[in-house]
Amino acid sequence: MIIKNDPFASIKIAEYRNLMAGRFLFIMGLRMMGTLVGWWIYNLTNDPFAIGLIGLSEVVPAVTLALYAGHIIDISEKRKLLLGGVILYFSTVIMLLFLSTDYTSVHLNNNQIAFCIYILIFFTGVIRAFTGPTFGVLIAYIVPKETLQNATTWNQGTWLSASVTGHAVCGFLIAAFGITGTLITITFLIIGASVFLIRLKQKPALNKRGEKKTWDSVKEGLKFVFKTKELLGALSLDLFAVLFGGAVAMVPVYARDILKVGPEGFGFLNAAADMGSICIIILLTLFPLKRKQGRTLLFAVAVFGACIIVFGLSKIFWLSFTALFVAGLVDGISVVIRGTITQLKTPDNMRGRVMSVNSMFINSSNELGQFESGLAARLMGVITSVVFGGCMTIAVVAATWFKAPTLRKMEY
Repeated sequence: MIIKNDPFASIKIAEYRNLMAGRFLFIMGLRMMGTLVGWWIYNLTNDPFAIGLIGLSEVVPAVTLALYAGHIIDISEKRKLLLGGVILYFSTVIMLLFLSTDYTSVHLNNNQIAFCIYILIFFTGVIRAFTGPTFGVLIAYIVPKETLQNATTWNQGTWLSASVTGHAVCGFLIAAFGITGTLITITFLIIGASVFLIRLKQKPALNKRGEKKTWDSVKEGLKFVFKTKELLGALSLDLFAVLFGGAVAMVPVYARDILKVGPEGFGFLNAAADMGSICIIILLTLFPLKRKQGRTLLFAVAVFGACIIVFGLSKIFWLSFTALFVAGLVDGISVVIRGTITQLKTPDNMRGRVMSVNSMFINSSNELGQFESGLAARLMGVITSVVFGGCMTIAVVAATWFKAPTLRKMEY
């Protein structure tokens, strides 16, 4: 029996615990990979724009395939699809591990190694187009509808916990064991994730293959998102705010050249935002938002923009860390609100397509934001580009406040 307002309602479900444990290890490995590759590429090229190209390499396949991936998820058995994606991701990690060896450094120059890294990151973008939405879809298959808000909060908390752990640990692993040793750790994390995810029960498709043409199915998912104004508003706000406020992409430059704190400080700075997010997630798990969620979302994103400006101007490590920590606090609020809207508004037979549209917006904002940051850094300089991004984030919130009254007044 599920107690009303029980903060541990979804965690009491054994299959949900396996899903969260598998997701924690997988995301921890994925976030370690993102941290590692940013540091690796910058040290190979000494060019901030090269960091931005990592985001572009991943976002092109992730966004291009997102809508098709949603159709495939809806007509496929979810457990098999997810495990296939995890296995393929493991294969890319093994290839990156080979690139990090002394053998490769003898036979390839730095630019050639960087090019190979971009190609492999492209393939991880393909994999993420399918695995990311599948994790979200499985939640609604496992937990009853009355605990979806609780399950969504735990899901975001799991993701953020994995992120903060992956970011922080990666910096120390790079310092202690180098890039090769860090990649070996990531391979074991992916194996561990598979051990938990293989315990999930099969989740057959609600939609049959051939029932609808692929394009008709894709259009149906898009139409649903665009006619659900609260959902569209929340996703659009996240897209443009993070697109301009992607200062974390420049953390390798700040850690090495501006703050001069080395790989250890790099790990802490990368983890700062996620540390803030996990703190607020814990608070929201115990005390869920009851009203005025739309207005709260807009205020949270505005504060996020202000924190990015402070980070961009700071020359003091602890001030930079605090700015990113507070940015994570308010970003955690927006993540929970957006995730809850998506779960509550989506019918079961369309979850794959809607989650893929959601994933497309998220990938666009994060990876395109990384590319935008790298390009802006080349054109304006690193500090100016970060401050500009924070200002644009605040401008996006101001425009949304007046142009999207449905989102501003939204409550659930």
